Amino acid sequence: MNVVVLGAGTVGTSIAELLCQREDSVTVVDIDPKQTAAINEKLDVRALNGSASQSSVLFQAGISTADVCLAVTGSDETNIVGASLAKAMGCRRSIARVYAPVFRDLSTFEYQEHFQIDRILSLEHLTAMALARAVRDPGSVVVEQFSRGGLAVNEVTIGKESSITAVSIAELSLPSGIRIGTIQRDKLMWIASANDQLQVGDKVIVFSRSEDNKVVRSLFGMANGRKGRIVIAGGGETGFHLARLLEHENFKITILEADAERSQRLASDLSAASVIECDAAIRENLEEERVGNADVFAACTGDDEDNLMLAVEAKELGARQVLCLMERADYSNIVDKLGIDLAVSQRDVMANRVLSFLTEGAVVSRSKLPGGLINIIELEVEANAPICGLPLAEAGLPKRCLVVSVMKPGFVRLPTAEDVLQSGDHLVMLVEDDVVETALARFQG
Repeated sequence: MNVVVLGAGTVGTSIAELLCQREDSVTVVDIDPKQTAAINEKLDVRALNGSASQSSVLFQAGISTADVCLAVTGSDETNIVGASLAKAMGCRRSIARVYAPVFRDLSTFEYQEHFQIDRILSLEHLTAMALARAVRDPGSVVVEQFSRGGLAVNEVTIGKESSITAVSIAELSLPSGIRIGTIQRDKLMWIASANDQLQVGDKVIVFSRSEDNKVVRSLFGMANGRKGRIVIAGGGETGFHLARLLEHENFKITILEADAERSQRLASDLSAASVIECDAAIRENLEEERVGNADVFAACTGDDEDNLMLAVEAKELGARQVLCLMERADYSNIVDKLGIDLAVSQRDVMANRVLSFLTEGAVVSRSKLPGGLINIIELEVEANAPICGLPLAEAGLPKRCLVVSVMKPGFVRLPTAEDVLQSGDHLVMLVEDDVVETALARFQG
């Protein structure tokens, strides 16, 4: 596969190294000649010196014949412009990494659609999601905002006999904006059908429009779910995203942040979390904020050594579950010895996401649910595809395939059987392994 990486910093170098191990053809662009020289010496890549936001540089990088462009420089604006230019110049897929939350906030402006970028990613948000999954349930599914934030995904455990366990899914008469995607019973997971009946103990993945998420929580009894106290040390972007992901899930969240200005910003941006201005590296502050009584302690500062120290301190004080960010690979061997329950690496998180975009044909990204038998696939309907112009009910998709989201310019929706797909539409579907190729063939021209 032909991949162009814009940016030869820590993230760009890590991605290039991963791609070299896969024996992909890699071109790296960076404005700093020292960076390009270093990566050229270290890896078997083609390195170019120049601005990632200039068309002439991208042309030299061979962007018009590239399968994927990954814009991961240290500048959000450069990444967005570079990824947009790459797409316009013929690159099949373009992904931009951003740091500032505003670029992913659909309430202000939809940058991804406007600049025709296949995906805008926040490494800090992805890392926070990995931490959030450990907080919710160590075996939980990848719960993220699908479809440019227009689709909410929840994993629900059916806790007791109720009206939703007494009838089939078809008889539940769920609102049009809510759909049950998969059911996991014991160790078996499958795509839900209209005839399935839920049982106590089932884990269910529920898709809904973001505005219907409160209805989902009420319908499935999530409002009375687990309660717990979470202390987050470090109010940077990862800590902020972790708090935002969990603050409406019945957790009592406290963020410890030393910087006064950042503390004020966090307090204004988070509606259900307490922000304490203090230095978490001082043990007395941890004791004063009763870290020993926390159900979860997450060390999210930008320094590995600080995170290790904080995690050890929290464990000694009595925190039940201790999580931390960790980048240095040589520290991974001591994590278990120190009693840390989970260390999450941003590099590993990014590597997993990058691999999901190394796809062909109509597929934008592809990943798997736990268990490895069900795929989450984002597609762009190609011109002259067999499915074009047909309602989903007549689309010829296999039974063990469920379209959970359709994205057209200006809106995202959960589809109905009458929805007609057209060239250029994006969709997200769940499909079981043994019918993947049959399903994908319907979307390719």
